[in-house]
Amino acid sequence: MEEILKAISGYLSFRNDYDSFLLYANEIRGENSGYNFNDNRLNPDIFMETSESRNMQYNWTTSKSIDELESNIRNCMKCKLGATRKKFVFGSGNPNADIVVVGEAPGADEDEQGLPFVGRAGQLLTKILASIELERDQVYICNILKCRPPGNRNPEIDEIESCEPYLKKQIELINPKLILALGKFAAQTLLQTKQPLGKLRETLHDYQGVKTIVTFHPAALLRNPNWKILTWADVKFLRKEYDKILQNG
Repeated sequence: MEEILKAISGYLSFRNDYDSFLLYANEIRGENSGYNFNDNRLNPDIFMETSESRNMQYNWTTSKSIDELESNIRNCMKCKLGATRKKFVFGSGNPNADIVVVGEAPGADEDEQGLPFVGRAGQLLTKILASIELERDQVYICNILKCRPPGNRNPEIDEIESCEPYLKKQIELINPKLILALGKFAAQTLLQTKQPLGKLRETLHDYQGVKTIVTFHPAALLRNPNWKILTWADVKFLRKEYDKILQNG
C-alpha cells in the first residue's frame, strides 16, 4: 500500500508526462513488491481522470485548426462547470475572421444550443454588428468561459484560469486583426487588469499583439438602454480601426 500511495503522489508531479511517471512508479516499487504500474488495473490514473481527458490534456495545445481544437477540448472537465453544463459552448463564426468578439460566458440559451450569443443579448449583438456593416458570419464569436455558470452568476477565478488558455489558443489559431471585448470580465481577463470598464473604453489596447477595443456587454445594454449610445461610439471606433487595416492591406 505504501508503494501505491507514493506512486499516486508521484503521479501528481508527472501527470503531464505519463511515460516519466511509469519510470518513477517502477523505481519506487522495490524488487520484491510485486507491483507493476504498467498494469492498467493498478494504474493510479483510474483515481484521477479518464484516458480521454488525459489525452485531451496532451493534444489540445498542438491543435492546428479551430475544428481540431474544439474536438480536443469539448469534453473538458477541468473545473466544476463541466459537471453542470448541458452543452460545451466553444464559439462560432469565421475561423479566419479579421475580428474576434469575446464575451463573458454562455447563458441559458447558449447552454441549450451549444452556440454563443443566441439569446436576447445575442440578437442585440447581431444588430450592433450590423450597425457597422458587419455580419455575424464575418466575425468569430466566443466567450472567456466555455460552460455556463449556474444561474448566470459571475465567472469565478478558478473557472477563468481553467478556461483562459483555450481562448488564447482560439485567438492564436484565428490570428485576427482586431478583438472586441464585451463587458468587464472579458476586458479585464484579456487585458490582465482590474480597471473598471469605464476606464478601459475609448482606448486601443493590445492583447498578444492584437489591437483590442472594449465596450459594454449586450446583456448590460438590455438592462441599461442609456448605455447604447456609448456602445455606438465604441463600435464606430472599431469600424474606423478596421477600415484603416483594410486600407493598409
